[in-house]
Amino acid sequence: MSGRLWKIRFEVYRWAGGPHRELVPIVDDISLVDRVTSYEQTAAFDVVDGYAGLVLENLGHNDLATYLTGGPDPVTLLGCDCGEHGCWSLTATVHAEDDVMTWDNFTNPHRPTRNYEPFGPFNFRLAQYNQAVRQLVSGLD
Repeated sequence: MSGRLWKIRFEVYRWAGGPHRELVPIVDDISLVDRVTSYEQTAAFDVVDGYAGLVLENLGHNDLATYLTGGPDPVTLLGCDCGEHGCWSLTATVHAEDDVMTWDNFTNPHRPTRNYEPFGPFNFRLAQYNQAVRQLVSGLD
């Protein structure tokens, strides 16, 4: 692992116009939505749709803690501002090594040629990351 260590927390908000809940990752007190939007604007990407947190009721994963700790397949971290995570999404590889959880290899599946390499990686202390996931999950009960 090389690079800076960030702090993570997960916030859950009421989805505008309905009973659903939106999950937004907050990295060093700035939402991932704001971070990627700023990156895309700076990179002069054509911005077709906007990002939003994941609508929990649309996510379709029973074990949110396992989902957020990743694996070999990319994880959708943000969805579209329409509420569908498959419509306009931001994915990343989420993996742990030693005492660090890393988000890297960011992509927007609808724009596969975009270069997100300068966006990230985000490295978190594994203990702090797992604590943030536990707080999220316990707050949803």
